[in-house]
Amino acid sequence: MQSTVTPTHCPYCALQCGMNLTPAPDGTVEVSERADFPVNRGALCGKGRTSAAVLAGNVRLTSPLVRDEGGTLVPASWDEALDRIAAGLGRTRAEHGPDAVGVFGGGGLTNEKAYTLGKFARVVLGTSQIDYNGRFCMSSAAAAGIKAFGLDRGLPFPLEDIPKSGCVILVGSNLAETMPPSLRFFTELKENGGTLIVIDPRRTKTAEQADLHLAPRPGTDLALALGLLHLVIAEGRVDEEYVRERTSGWEDARAAAMAHWPEYVERITGVSVPQLREVVRLFCEPESAMVLTARGPEQQSKGTDTVGAWINLCLATGRAGRPLSGYGCLTGQGNGQGGREHGQKADQLPGYRKLDDPAARAHVAGVWGVDPDSLPGPGRSAYELLDALGTDIRSLLLMASNPVVSAPRAAHIEERIRSLDFLAVCDVVLSETAALADVVLPVTQWAEETGTTTNLEGRVLLRRRAISPPEGIRSDLEVMHELAARLGVEKGFPTDPEEVFEELRRASAGGAADYSGITYRRLMEENGVFWPCPAEAEVETPGEGADARPGGEAPAVHPGTPRLFLDRFATEDGRARFVPVSHRATAEEPDEEYPVLLTTGRVVAQYQSGAQTRRVAELNSAAPGPFVELHPRLAARLGAAEGDPVAVVSRRGRAVAPARITNAIRPDTVFMPFHWPGEGRANTLTNPALDPTSRMPEFKACAVRLETVER
Repeated sequence: MQSTVTPTHCPYCALQCGMNLTPAPDGTVEVSERADFPVNRGALCGKGRTSAAVLAGNVRLTSPLVRDEGGTLVPASWDEALDRIAAGLGRTRAEHGPDAVGVFGGGGLTNEKAYTLGKFARVVLGTSQIDYNGRFCMSSAAAAGIKAFGLDRGLPFPLEDIPKSGCVILVGSNLAETMPPSLRFFTELKENGGTLIVIDPRRTKTAEQADLHLAPRPGTDLALALGLLHLVIAEGRVDEEYVRERTSGWEDARAAAMAHWPEYVERITGVSVPQLREVVRLFCEPESAMVLTARGPEQQSKGTDTVGAWINLCLATGRAGRPLSGYGCLTGQGNGQGGREHGQKADQLPGYRKLDDPAARAHVAGVWGVDPDSLPGPGRSAYELLDALGTDIRSLLLMASNPVVSAPRAAHIEERIRSLDFLAVCDVVLSETAALADVVLPVTQWAEETGTTTNLEGRVLLRRRAISPPEGIRSDLEVMHELAARLGVEKGFPTDPEEVFEELRRASAGGAADYSGITYRRLMEENGVFWPCPAEAEVETPGEGADARPGGEAPAVHPGTPRLFLDRFATEDGRARFVPVSHRATAEEPDEEYPVLLTTGRVVAQYQSGAQTRRVAELNSAAPGPFVELHPRLAARLGAAEGDPVAVVSRRGRAVAPARITNAIRPDTVFMPFHWPGEGRANTLTNPALDPTSRMPEFKACAVRLETVER
């Protein structure tokens, strides 16, 4: 085991906080502050501080598992496990065709692994049926960003710009709990005289920091944004010169907004007209301002339109493509940004290229050494893929995801997974989904491997290997190399992450997310590089002079792009596009049978499906289980006291958890965190109604009723 200090990054959220890892003689790993990384400047949340606990052998998987004749998962050799997976996937492909084999990835996979997984699905399996859990994260924001700006990058500016802005509207984000080190930027915003406006149906720890907190009814963020734009127009606050010179489509968007007058919006949202007017004043008076969205407005069946409405507000006021201003999305998962850029998404190829674009197919096929016509077309989105398991899709290879807990309508998805002919899972721990598999492969995790991730700013980072994995553990790259060979593809799936990244550079070259000018050496020396970062010199095959020009002249180095759109937007004409949108109801409004709205989210001590954090004693002590947050008036009508078990029932199922009674939530709304399986699984209840553009499910609003439970 190495004894040196290794600078690296946290395995959890999209901040990708810098940290140092030091192996100890007793086999444990010490996590310490790393002050040189600008995103967190040494600060770590509880999850980051305890992240090394999941490296312990008594927590993580240490051997391949296969299901025996009695239905029990038992240890097996790697050869037996890999042979079974190859046979299972190959048998399905032979009997039912390539699209009967599905692949499901995760937003925690490094860029190298996400890239290879997409290549494996399309080149080795020949299937179009690949997507990943990032579809549940920020796909609506991505779709809206592409419509408006021609490009999707979570934040088009570094986090360090936030404290220098005049006003920030934070929509549907409780970053004090989801990414605590980032709260410092908003504290500094206020210290510098800027204003923080938080929009959330709950008075969260983040909302408590706000100068103004609005608590709209869940699912009404679209109407709220349109009402604000109406007031901007009515009060003469439109930046007419900016709109004329840098945008298109204004008249249609203006007409749509004018149909959402303040009193109408107040009835829909529950936000008063004076509050709406105050938001407009605070947002428009400073020279600079930002709107940042997160899962609240995005995880809706109208999430793309909702984000589009907030972007329209920024465009109308001249707040995009200018210093210290703009629209941005706070990406959730550790590599949620990079994970969707390089090919594990149903409709995309590396470099954020579109799979149905002939030129994109030709470029990537050339890098891969295959016929462009051999590449399958776009497949199903994440929920649609999961919903097709056991029927159209008969076998599934799953990496780094736990849909039994994280998918909407989770009981149904669990049934679909159980109905598969064959399921193989690669993971660090035996998640609830892995426990259903025919074969489970234990793979290396963040501290045991090198690879790149891309944080919420679009900053490409290098996670460095700090320790050796336990004996017998292999990386996902090794798994795909071995499976490809068993399925007849001997070349093209290297196991060295830097070799994979060099290929990714060439595959991404010229694409929207161009990484061709980024190297491992630069990432180590520069503390990350913002994409797009094209290579000034031609990117050659590794080992053939990629870092030099003929005659020994050093190639020019692109600095990366920390701030996007300052000169032009990424559209054909360089103009941002207004997209006209109008309010519409959630897919499932409350009624007499289900009179209350449910919304879901996270707590500070747990992460996503909890597969890893629920195995850390300190985190479980802080957040031991699920709960139902409800207003005192609602609790009184129900006859529930603090801590009483409460059943939350939707059209999809029933969940039971202790009551947590608080004035911090609207009386017509209940909240549940989604980290736990079993009886308290919040996603048993949630609605899989999909946004028509992004295919994002409506996690954030569904109709429920409450019942008392006898214990």
